[in-house]
Amino acid sequence: MATDSTSQVIERCEQLFEDIDFAAARAWKEAEPGRKVIGYMPVYVPREIIHAGGMLALGVLGGGENIEVIHGDAYYQSYICRIPRSTIELAITKRLDFVDGMLFPSICDVIRNLSGMWKMMFPDVYTRYFDVPQNFRDDIGGTYYINELNELKTGLEEVSGRKIEDDALRRSIALYNENRRLVNDVYALRAKQPWKAPASEVYLVIRAGMVLDVEEHSQLIRDYLAAAEAEDRPPRDNCRILIQGSFCEQPPLNLIKSIELAGCYIVDDDYILGTRWLLEDVPVDGDPIANLAHAFLHQSTDCAAKYEPDGTRKGHFLVETVRRRGAEGVIFASPSFCDPALLDRPMLGRALSQENIPYISFKYAENSGQMQPIREQAGTFADSIKLWSAA
Repeated sequence: MATDSTSQVIERCEQLFEDIDFAAARAWKEAEPGRKVIGYMPVYVPREIIHAGGMLALGVLGGGENIEVIHGDAYYQSYICRIPRSTIELAITKRLDFVDGMLFPSICDVIRNLSGMWKMMFPDVYTRYFDVPQNFRDDIGGTYYINELNELKTGLEEVSGRKIEDDALRRSIALYNENRRLVNDVYALRAKQPWKAPASEVYLVIRAGMVLDVEEHSQLIRDYLAAAEAEDRPPRDNCRILIQGSFCEQPPLNLIKSIELAGCYIVDDDYILGTRWLLEDVPVDGDPIANLAHAFLHQSTDCAAKYEPDGTRKGHFLVETVRRRGAEGVIFASPSFCDPALLDRPMLGRALSQENIPYISFKYAENSGQMQPIREQAGTFADSIKLWSAA
């Protein structure tokens, strides 16, 4: 049974999760005259630059299961993922009418096209497709990315009406370094004692950072960690698994709960990946833009949204994560029609097979309602791992 303090934290996070009108972000903007809000799609954008400009970085992760897509279906064909259609629905129904800018990071062609649609639909809103390097040499991809970051900084300065000074950017980098460390602390607690930090709770706590100021989110994580560590929840005979492929369109919360109910402890995942995209602290000394660029090139996670010629490095990264978290198997859970995730899956599966790590796969949409088949698949997978381990 959860303690009152844990219940209070999770209740707050559930309210933020279910609110598709973004009341918390609206309240933040209205609290002081002249405040600006910059929305961004998953997976990764340098939120430090937005924060250094005195603006709120608002993660827009689609409409989830709480919105009916009507207008959005007129903009996209049916054989793509749901997140762009539900995001357009949020915009057309004026749930994003308070946002002063939108960033569309380099994820896939669908998101690239969505950035173009946004420019046509909302010409008065600052809109940018935020591209990232596909070459990771400092003198090539690094030079390109520094230029891209500087162009983004200039655009955000025009939105905020103030110059983003290096010292302000260094302070923001320090705050996001701290936030990433706290996020990693939550993941470490769950990997060590998953019964104390259920994946559904961890997901809600981390997702809250999409709509809160970074300092408020960091305090919320501290509150959750203190409460979760004090929990007296009994451990279960669950299988330890890792979730892969959910880095962009997010799953329904009931999907995460269904996997847990099927007898699986989720000890790592790629949900809300932008919160821990950078694997190490970004240095606060020196040129902050160059430091952000270097961190992306050399200290960022390997996932399907990041270019790699043959998948070798991504496969190695996944296997190492399985080993580090003590996972017994991998569930590939990807949104339907997610090209990056589905194209990477054979390469990642081959890497797992070479190491005798079992895996299964299924697809979902952010509004999936039928969880029984997923629960049955996950339960059968967990049972088979237990049988193989005992053999």
